[in-house]
Amino acid sequence: MQTSSGRIGAKDVVVALGPWSDKVFEPLGYRIPLRAKRGYHMHYQATKPMLSMPYVDSEQGYVVAPMQERLRLTTGVEIARREAKPSGVQLERAERSAKPVFGLGERLDANPWLGLRPCTPDMRPIIGRAPRHRGLWFSFGHNHHGLTLGPVSGRLLAEMMTGEEPFVDARPFRPERFA
Repeated sequence: MQTSSGRIGAKDVVVALGPWSDKVFEPLGYRIPLRAKRGYHMHYQATKPMLSMPYVDSEQGYVVAPMQERLRLTTGVEIARREAKPSGVQLERAERSAKPVFGLGERLDANPWLGLRPCTPDMRPIIGRAPRHRGLWFSFGHNHHGLTLGPVSGRLLAEMMTGEEPFVDARPFRPERFA
């Protein structure tokens, strides 16, 4: 690979770019159904006594969490194109439900945070060797659990790459499952 600092070479390469991993694997001919679920966060001034722990409203699809003298409201999943502009629909719906119950006051952020959560149809990540390219490995699609699953995914991938016996069965995560 040619970079501005010169040529870089490696025996093995790992594609671990979350919702942008398809930018690498699609041009190589892999048809892995990776999509990006979207979710929003917003911080609010608290107008009622602070929560002592996060609250999950599974019926309305949001979480309210205490955050240093403020409240954070997070939404559930929005299915949209990765490049689509933020819609605001989910956040507005969650605000209507949470505001009277938790005392969400004034919005403290100019714009909501929008995160992309890479996922596959079976909700399992892709971890393993690329079937048609020697030295190419995949580790993506963790459904917004990448930070939590990063260490265990890294260990599994390292064991696979070095030929060690994996500590768990890696077959459920193999890239070929979507071929």
